[in-house]
Amino acid sequence: MRFRIFTEPQQGASYDDQVVVAQTAERLGFDAFFRSDHFLSMGEGDGLPGPTDSWVTLGAIARETSTIRLGTLVSSATFRHPGLLAIQVAQVDAMSGGRAELGLGTGWFAEEHAAYGIPFPEKRFGILEEQLEVITGLWSTPVGERYSFAGEHYTLVDSPALPKPVQSPVPVVVGGGGPKRTPRVAARFASEFNIGFTLDPKPAFDRVRAACDEIGRDPESLHYSSALTTAVGADDAEYARRVRAIGREPETFRENSLGGTPQQVIDTIGRLADDGVDTLYVQIMDLHDLDHLELIAAEVLPAFA
Repeated sequence: MRFRIFTEPQQGASYDDQVVVAQTAERLGFDAFFRSDHFLSMGEGDGLPGPTDSWVTLGAIARETSTIRLGTLVSSATFRHPGLLAIQVAQVDAMSGGRAELGLGTGWFAEEHAAYGIPFPEKRFGILEEQLEVITGLWSTPVGERYSFAGEHYTLVDSPALPKPVQSPVPVVVGGGGPKRTPRVAARFASEFNIGFTLDPKPAFDRVRAACDEIGRDPESLHYSSALTTAVGADDAEYARRVRAIGREPETFRENSLGGTPQQVIDTIGRLADDGVDTLYVQIMDLHDLDHLELIAAEVLPAFA
């Protein structure tokens, strides 16, 4: 089981807050530091000091860490032209010595698009498919050759397809609960399929496996991951304190989240593993509670070493 820290900086976190969490996660043995790609806070709170761009942030963190993997869960296809995104991710991959991963999705939060003047088309799945086609095409074009693409949404003509990332290929994460198109896109482009905020991931995994079979891809060539909001306490009182600190109720938190004492959390993760989860994104909402990371690393991770 790969354990990854997943953060939501748009809720209120500076770059300094994020780099401390990433460095702490690296020291404690977590596999990766991932962050959301959003520009507006959600729910209660003012989001101060304001949003940070995900790929600028990850590039900077790349220079302040040495082993932990870095990525987005997930970047929105509406935010960046695929040619630009391919360059950004390749650069972060180089800056990190080959530790970048790209999570990419359709985008869903209309309000943040309106707040910053970003177009938000009603139909976005075709945009996502073309972005994945373009980005992976640019990265895989041999040095010295040219890449062209003509689609409904994007046109590239004689691109030198530079720079190249260090990794070949850069891992691509595709996720979502869509019953048809999402599994097909994951089977075609992804190195990892992610389903978030459910304790029953198996139906989504089964659809991706079936989509792989349809195109002749080995379903075991993908990682299968889950992302869950997490609150762990050494005892029931500490668990309740951590849940209430992020505006949730202890009695209902476990319905679609990962919560409880270390043993309770270990039991839940064990059931997820039985359903096929091999990578767990531990969503940490309070980035200042570094003791939370220490507890998870000391009491939960060893059970799955």
